[in-house]
Amino acid sequence: MRIFSTSLVNSRKWMQATLLLLASVLFLGVGDDARFQSLGHKLMCVCGCNQILLECNHVGCSYSERMRGELAETVDKGGNDDLMLQVFVQKYGPTVIAAPTTTGFNMVAWIMPFVVLLAGTGLVVWVVRTWKNRPAPAMAMGVQPAQGSDLEKFREQARSETEL
Repeated sequence: MRIFSTSLVNSRKWMQATLLLLASVLFLGVGDDARFQSLGHKLMCVCGCNQILLECNHVGCSYSERMRGELAETVDKGGNDDLMLQVFVQKYGPTVIAAPTTTGFNMVAWIMPFVVLLAGTGLVVWVVRTWKNRPAPAMAMGVQPAQGSDLEKFREQARSETEL
């Protein structure tokens, strides 16, 4: 019985090793494709369609195919992702980057929308509170507006005088 269990363990190890080898061969190029996808979604097509490079579906777009080819070449060569993006910035300008960097003056592009939203919300709250807490308008010659039972008496008089 011991021989049978040992051979079973050995066959499982061989099966696991075979599956691991097969998986590593099958997924050998997946890392580059994922990197290509990641970098392609960080770049904009420069044809004027305002779309991400890999999603540009502009009919007859001469830029997207060329840029995708350049991106594939740079990914195949390897290297740092930031350096690859800088190559595109040098060639096509800063508008080729889909999102601004979080350094230097570009930090303003990330912060300002939130600052403006908070400032606008604060302004609206201030205006509403100011309108809500303003004093009642003063009547001419110190006349006070009618309230309570006096107001009901005047309403009843208006109803009786306007009936036909």
